[in-house]
Amino acid sequence: MESYDIIIVGGGAAGFFKAINAAENNPGLKILILERGKEVLTKVKVSGGGRCNVTHAEFIPAELVKRYPRGEKELRGPFHKFMTGDTIGWFEERGIDLKIEEDGRMFPVTDSSQTIIDCFKKQCLKLNIEIQKGQSLKKIKKEEDHWLIETNTHSFPTQKVMLATGSNSKIWKMLERMGHSIVPAVPSLFTFNIQDKRIKDLAGIASDAEVRILDQNLESSGPLLITHWGMSGPAILKLSAWGARELNQLDYKFSISVNWLPGHTSTDMLENLKELKFSNSKQQVSSRPQFELPKRLWQSIVSASGIKNETKWADLNKDQLKDLAEQLTSAVYQVNGKSTFKEEFVTAGGIDLKQVDFKTFESKLHKNLYFAGEILNIDAITGGFNFQNAWTGGFLAAKAMS
Repeated sequence: MESYDIIIVGGGAAGFFKAINAAENNPGLKILILERGKEVLTKVKVSGGGRCNVTHAEFIPAELVKRYPRGEKELRGPFHKFMTGDTIGWFEERGIDLKIEEDGRMFPVTDSSQTIIDCFKKQCLKLNIEIQKGQSLKKIKKEEDHWLIETNTHSFPTQKVMLATGSNSKIWKMLERMGHSIVPAVPSLFTFNIQDKRIKDLAGIASDAEVRILDQNLESSGPLLITHWGMSGPAILKLSAWGARELNQLDYKFSISVNWLPGHTSTDMLENLKELKFSNSKQQVSSRPQFELPKRLWQSIVSASGIKNETKWADLNKDQLKDLAEQLTSAVYQVNGKSTFKEEFVTAGGIDLKQVDFKTFESKLHKNLYFAGEILNIDAITGGFNFQNAWTGGFLAAKAMS
């Protein structure tokens, strides 16, 4: 039976990053990656619409941790040791340049996730890291002086093991039997299902907005995208991440208030509209969008305020002006369900963070057992932050294990 120094269970971002760094730290190590699927790095492939959102251009650890609804406190130390700048440098040293987009997301300049996948595979080949696919983990056993990893086909003895299996309920159950506490998983990044005639034919329109979940202390701002099934975009996804547990308890049935004009209230908007009534008196209200709103969105808001297409500004009465001000700054929409991105599915939940040493990402309960990535109860808002958690955990675990 062939023995290994390190076995990594899970052929995703965290697993590969850990394996490569461990092998570079100590070229003599015999390292094996076990992947249950037919292919490795599948989540890397589909991330960022196939472009791979490698990280985010936030270079201050105290600011970066604020993007993690779960894990904020625990990641502060690790981010002082390896974070965004280190990630950029790591890829540059291996011939991959990253670029920053307007919203801070960072991608390879090739705009292809295959660039990242090819880089990882090339490094593994160069460093003699073994990869075995179709290996589903059945058991982890602690022997006297080593671990025994049992899969559907083989038993692998190893000195050290790292689990980078993502949100895999079978692995979590296995760890529970070994004494680890698991925080139950709920979806973390999802869009809101909304059936409302005000947005019925507006799919594809995006606009900056402030969104608040009524009866919950949850609000966010940023681009909001109207879709065929409701609302998405950063403003919504941030809310879904921060409210993952609360919204799960509400069975994804709740009301939101949308302010299409961030920074404005219905009171000051009413004053603005009165000025427009005076200055645009002869124009039809719906014909020319105001406040730089997309034309179809403006027309829908005007219509929702009980204003007909042919109505001129001069003809608006007090109630119509008040309704328009409210539809612009505090429109209430009923959410009834969620939609998740199956390929980029992120959950809140996983190994209780109190049971992990965040200097090394080693289990506090079992020596030489390590974790990285989404197997832990750590998750982030969208924008490259979940990958940064994987790189940081993989890097620090590699340092400790090698």
